[in-house]
Amino acid sequence: MRRGGFLESPVIAYETWGTLVGEGENAIILFTGLSPSAHAASSPDNNAPGWWESMIGPRLPLDTDQFFIICINSLGSCFGSTGPASINPRTGDLYRVSFPVLTLEDVAQGGFEVVKALGLTKVHTTIGCSMGGMTALSFCAMHPDLGGQLLSISSATSAIPFSIAVRSLQREMIVSDPKWEGGNYDLEDPPIVGQRLARKLGMMTYRSPEEWEQRFGRASISTDVMSDEQFFGDFSIESYLVNHAEKFTGQFDANCYLYLSRASDLFDFSEHGGSLVSAFGKLKLERAMVVGVETDVLFPLRQQQDLARGLAAVIDDTELVRLDCIKGHDSFLVDTENFAPVITRFIQS
Repeated sequence: MRRGGFLESPVIAYETWGTLVGEGENAIILFTGLSPSAHAASSPDNNAPGWWESMIGPRLPLDTDQFFIICINSLGSCFGSTGPASINPRTGDLYRVSFPVLTLEDVAQGGFEVVKALGLTKVHTTIGCSMGGMTALSFCAMHPDLGGQLLSISSATSAIPFSIAVRSLQREMIVSDPKWEGGNYDLEDPPIVGQRLARKLGMMTYRSPEEWEQRFGRASISTDVMSDEQFFGDFSIESYLVNHAEKFTGQFDANCYLYLSRASDLFDFSEHGGSLVSAFGKLKLERAMVVGVETDVLFPLRQQQDLARGLAAVIDDTELVRLDCIKGHDSFLVDTENFAPVITRFIQS
């Protein structure tokens, strides 16, 4: 592991769509944000909708009739890859907080192990969204001989102080829950209160105030929805946050969330060589596209501009796309109308 320690026989979960050509000429590697699994789209083996269902499939932007798409579940996650919720083979117990410090370089290396296992010596495109964009950047710098293209969506070379502050507060909410118990919580009775609060705060950064003005305004909710609460529960926006928090809580392990959240804060691309100039100089990419959203407060547009400038210094064919989406950081998940044409143009050209 990059910051010390090791994992014995770790597992990396992944899912694929399409048919591989050659040694990777049509392979697209997809790194996810913090919480998604490798199930980015439905398939004959799993017909449940994936987190990027509108983007992956026949005649969609990531056309499975042409490309072989590989979505990587992050090392440290709880959806199949080894993480704090996994059994440590040396002890027979869960890793919990004995899991080594996790970095996005470790996540990227997990993706490379999948590439090796599949026998690929090249890739067509590496894609990363949000945290996955930072992972993808690491992946391309650590394994430049794979070549290909980079598509970075709503990401950056490092986190801004605002984003670090938000994630730090989210982690504090979880570890302050009495049920966290230093990471040794009962799996049947996890720190749900802390997780719910962390998710609510997260949702406030994933979407935009402009969207909520249009969508909710000051709409109220029926008095019986949260009737046992004296000081909150009057407005539709509050009900929205509660619903999202409850949907997330129980699906994602608390310790895994803590590790991946911290890994996002620790990431600094300049560590690949001592400066950003040196780090970008490690890349051997044919093309690059950086996509940012005007209303994104978690990875603001200025970070996309900085990333695009750094890439353009070493990759002649670099494009920055600014999208005027109202749904903030989550736009790449929900605003197919704006994102699909851009991704299609980059992948197909």
